[in-house]
Amino acid sequence: MSDPDSSETLEALASLPTLAHPTASPDGESVAFYYDGTGRNELHVLDPDSGESERWSDGEVPRNARWHVEWSADGERVFFHLDDAGDEQNDVYAIDRGGAVEPVVEMDGQVVIHDVGEDGETLLVGSTRDGQMNLYGHDLSTGETAKLTDYERAVWTGLLSPDGDRVAYTTNEAEDFENMDVYLADADGSNPRNLGVGETGAEAAPVDWDPDGDRLLVSDNSADLTRAGVYDLETDEVAWFGGEFEEEPHGFTPDGERFLVTRTREAAKMPVVYDAESGEARELDLPEGVATFAGESTLADDRVLLTHTTPTRRPDLLAYDLATDEYETLVEAEYGPFSPEDFADAEYFTVASDGVPETPQAAVDHDPYETLDIGALLYDSGERPSPLVVNPHGGPRGMDTKSFDLYTQFLVQRGFSVLQVNYRGSTGRGREFVQRLYDDWGGAEQGDVATAAERVLDTREWVDDERVAVFGGSYGGYSAYWQMVQYPDLYDAGVAWIGLTDLEDQYENTMPHYRTELMEKNLGTPQENPDLYRERSPVEYVENLAAPLFVLHGVNDRRVPVSQARLFRAALDDFGYTEGPKGDYEYEELGEEGHASSDIDQKIRLFQLLDDFLDRRIGTEAVAADD
Repeated sequence: MSDPDSSETLEALASLPTLAHPTASPDGESVAFYYDGTGRNELHVLDPDSGESERWSDGEVPRNARWHVEWSADGERVFFHLDDAGDEQNDVYAIDRGGAVEPVVEMDGQVVIHDVGEDGETLLVGSTRDGQMNLYGHDLSTGETAKLTDYERAVWTGLLSPDGDRVAYTTNEAEDFENMDVYLADADGSNPRNLGVGETGAEAAPVDWDPDGDRLLVSDNSADLTRAGVYDLETDEVAWFGGEFEEEPHGFTPDGERFLVTRTREAAKMPVVYDAESGEARELDLPEGVATFAGESTLADDRVLLTHTTPTRRPDLLAYDLATDEYETLVEAEYGPFSPEDFADAEYFTVASDGVPETPQAAVDHDPYETLDIGALLYDSGERPSPLVVNPHGGPRGMDTKSFDLYTQFLVQRGFSVLQVNYRGSTGRGREFVQRLYDDWGGAEQGDVATAAERVLDTREWVDDERVAVFGGSYGGYSAYWQMVQYPDLYDAGVAWIGLTDLEDQYENTMPHYRTELMEKNLGTPQENPDLYRERSPVEYVENLAAPLFVLHGVNDRRVPVSQARLFRAALDDFGYTEGPKGDYEYEELGEEGHASSDIDQKIRLFQLLDDFLDRRIGTEAVAADD
């Protein structure tokens, strides 16, 4: 596309239909997924043999496709999560082939589907009904719900055995906040035992039962890189696989003789199949990018269901034949008025960082950390000179990959080059790399981001060093706040979206499982580390803000409550900063929205706000030409 109108470009990009959460039915003959081709998210079901699909829902499913769907055991219904305007306080509903919808599990707090019993009688869910996230069993025939676990820390990844007699799950009873263990209990939660998978302080989790219920596929990072293991429940021994790459196990094949993992290679993620007996591994024959197995990935005839994407190609839904290494596209991504050639590819590079950039630090001085090679992705907009948007990822345990990113490509279309940084603490590089962020939010990882930005400014003469912005959401929003108040000389504008500003307030007001598994795991508690919580809160340093900042937050956000934005705004006002289009900062609360949204209308609104702010505050050559 050549010099498209700004509003038309952003609406066209935000309106590209998106497929989310594909999952195969128990018999492998149908695939359920969310799709918003009508302009609204709806549930669709595909016949992978004929390629024909039908829409089951008509406005009953959530507009925001954040949460996964699960098939009933008989394949006649699909369970889905429904919240109130993005607040993530989900209940569980079911929809059948005729479009009839009914509530299945309604409880206070957040409810998350973990597993569906093969007997068709039991639904295993996690819920914060009583405070912390614990496991509950719901009897589908009687409608009764029973609490199965009662731990002080969150319980994750509940899995019912094939015969329905046992449940495997993950939780932590150790004093070490970093620890996660695999437990096995009777189906009613009685007789729980820690299987002792991995060492104390490492993270282990159950992933799948084998078809006979004799073995568990587990993950563990005791050896640094995450690996797959097969735990024999008869001998209590684990056979470990891999070790050269970070590999996340996904599940057994129906014969139980093989299992699937996702392998991380730098910023790419590729699917691998292991022979469970010999340990032989085979990477599936797909172009480099990001391939992700579907929730339930087994199709008929030894085929697996996955999505595949690259920086310039939107996700396609594929059926891959494990016997022939051939694949077919079941749902091809739509591009509207665009084509893959309109999008910018990602250049992967590394930068040596000791966590202390050359740019003066205005907030928290610290000594250099260990020098590490930090991975980064750079998208060149082609504008000369080009403004730069530094875009730290969320998580913080996330990573930026060689996949299609709508927000990145929107910024590129508007003339901004984009830098993404996999700072220390990101996933994909093992346990030690992740743990470098523990007790150090706002420290070395923020230095990694600033150092990577400096490298780009020093080595790419086509980047305009007087038009550099930072934009991020969630923990990326925390990074945006922190970059603006810690390295004010580096940035000419910033956009902090659903970001953290006051860590103690975040601890007190986030959901309980985020409190224990995010805040305590990374920072301890405010009672134990009050100085750290205060020192690493951006709200403590608002006086360092030296460039226009746009604060964006959803009013229904329960992960990062809107109080985070309001506290920062109040602090800005207290220091005499002015609000408004020509002021020191701008502020927008997004109604009917929680912690981000995939809804097309809400994406258009966000793009419009982002585009308008960046246009007015730093501009691009493309914008100037249009005007």
